[in-house]
Amino acid sequence: MEKQKVIVIGGPTASGKTALSIELAKKINGEIISADSMQIYKDMDIGTAKPNIEEMQGIQHYMLDFVSPETRFSVAEYKKQAKQAIKEILNKGKIPIVIGGTGLYIETLIYEIEFEKIETDLAYREELEKQVQEKGLEYLYNKATQLDKVAMEKISPNDKKRILRVLEIYHQTGKTKSQLDAASRKDPEYDYKLFAINIEREILYDRINKRVDIMLQNGLIQEVQNICSKYNKFPTAMQGLGYKEVVEYLNEETTYEQMVEKIKMETRRYAKRQLTWFRKYKNITWLDGLNDLEKNIEIIIKEYEKGV
Repeated sequence: MEKQKVIVIGGPTASGKTALSIELAKKINGEIISADSMQIYKDMDIGTAKPNIEEMQGIQHYMLDFVSPETRFSVAEYKKQAKQAIKEILNKGKIPIVIGGTGLYIETLIYEIEFEKIETDLAYREELEKQVQEKGLEYLYNKATQLDKVAMEKISPNDKKRILRVLEIYHQTGKTKSQLDAASRKDPEYDYKLFAINIEREILYDRINKRVDIMLQNGLIQEVQNICSKYNKFPTAMQGLGYKEVVEYLNEETTYEQMVEKIKMETRRYAKRQLTWFRKYKNITWLDGLNDLEKNIEIIIKEYEKGV
């Protein structure tokens, strides 16, 4: 039996994914499933560039704005809920469009990755936290890179949670995260048509810098203050790009100018890692982010209809 098709569009931050997905959905009777690990959180709108009701133009969106910043939300949970959304959209006779820049979410979905339940060794976690305090996070980042270079290519040197996880997985299983991921891939339920937006680096970086300025003008600092006063703890949410830097500024650890520059620099680095992630896929169709929307939509529809 032929598998049902699902369109997946990845790409770096500020490359125009949102506008493209909405225009595409309008044209092909589609609905959108977000694959963004920060847009899942409630009250985090400005810093995540979450599309608002007006921007959505009446297109139904899934996996947006539904998790409290106090809650941990796993990749396994994302896969489960995204697959439910795909089923729901297909049952309506519409086309699912998965869109986002979180490569891990997309990979887990398209390769049906099943995660082994690995219990946390609290004593080892404590030991790692102590090493962070004494030797700095960079020391553990380098240690993790020596163990599992492939996994660490996708992890920021500032992402403490995921750096520690790579070390914990090896400590508890004797296998690297990459080895476990490869072993856990299954035959996908759907025929995922994979696309990614590429854009000239200088233009992309310029867009990122401007987007950060607009976020700050639109009230990013106020948004962070509101979240901090509304919620008590942030296991993952406040590690998000733009949020942790504003928290440092509010705690008077940096100046306003340093905060702005750091957000821009970290976002540019993140965009570079996103492109690296999507370049590893062989069965991907690249879209030029400088094309007009109509041209990219045409390319997507042509690829989607192949074999029909």
